[in-house]
Amino acid sequence: MEKPSNLLLKLARRLFENPDKQEEFIDALVAPQPFNPCILWCQNRPNNLPFFIESPISWQPSFVDRLPLGEKPGQHSLHHQGYFYCLDFSSVFAASILLTIPQSVKLVFDMCAAPGGKSIFAWQALHPELIICNEVIGKRLGMLISNLKRCHISPSFVVNRDSSIFAEHMPLSSNLVLVDAPCTGQSLLAKGEKAPGCFHPTAINKSANRQKRIIANSAKLVAPQGYLAYMTCTYSPEENEQVCEWFLSRFPQFQAIKINHLEEYQSHLTTIPCYRLFPQDRLGAGAFTILFQNTDEGQFKEIEQDIFQNLGIIHKL
Repeated sequence: MEKPSNLLLKLARRLFENPDKQEEFIDALVAPQPFNPCILWCQNRPNNLPFFIESPISWQPSFVDRLPLGEKPGQHSLHHQGYFYCLDFSSVFAASILLTIPQSVKLVFDMCAAPGGKSIFAWQALHPELIICNEVIGKRLGMLISNLKRCHISPSFVVNRDSSIFAEHMPLSSNLVLVDAPCTGQSLLAKGEKAPGCFHPTAINKSANRQKRIIANSAKLVAPQGYLAYMTCTYSPEENEQVCEWFLSRFPQFQAIKINHLEEYQSHLTTIPCYRLFPQDRLGAGAFTILFQNTDEGQFKEIEQDIFQNLGIIHKL
């Protein structure tokens, strides 16, 4: 087994007081084990399923299935036909907070959308009138557009702008804004992948500052009584609970919503209702998730059609 770094040891001690839990967490990263594949159905399930389905978790959405270890659903013809999207079950955990939102959703805005899994989840869970998927990193646009097209996510727009542009041009317009924030990606290690420097304080602080900027800009898009979902696939408190505490101190009109079906996953690092999945739970590589609501009264602002021209739509479906 690979020896854990001092920075990983420090993080484990910050996350868990119990030495046994520290050890379980570290083992999950230095000696990663495979997780069950997971698929999100974008079309109705065929009568004759090509896979055996694992028993669902209590909070698992009806349109998601976990498959046995070793299955490779991405190679199946139904995947190529857009029947389902493959994702880590940690993403299902994080996005499951959207199931508590009333379904009368006009506009969903996904601020950090590539490769598209959270957008597809929101589309399936909430059936919005329109979903706008933004991706600021140009080289990730191709994958995002390909997944939205394959899974028939319509009507949807793909845009490629900094979050500040939308804060300026689309205030109070969105019933739900998704922020699957760019992060240090520490959970990649639990998948057996590389994440160089992911535990270094400099990288963590740089990431947290970027997250604060994105969530602050994203908040300005949220309509009165609308929702803001923030999630990461990393473990550092600076990128998770501390971002949320900072956000609530700057935007007091927002409040964190208690998610009853995730109550047992409540973060023990804060009193704010927010939720963590760890790799030693053996469901997925790990995630942090929280749902805020804009408590201001009033009406959302209709988007002017010429705004879309100003934003420069890359793709329309």
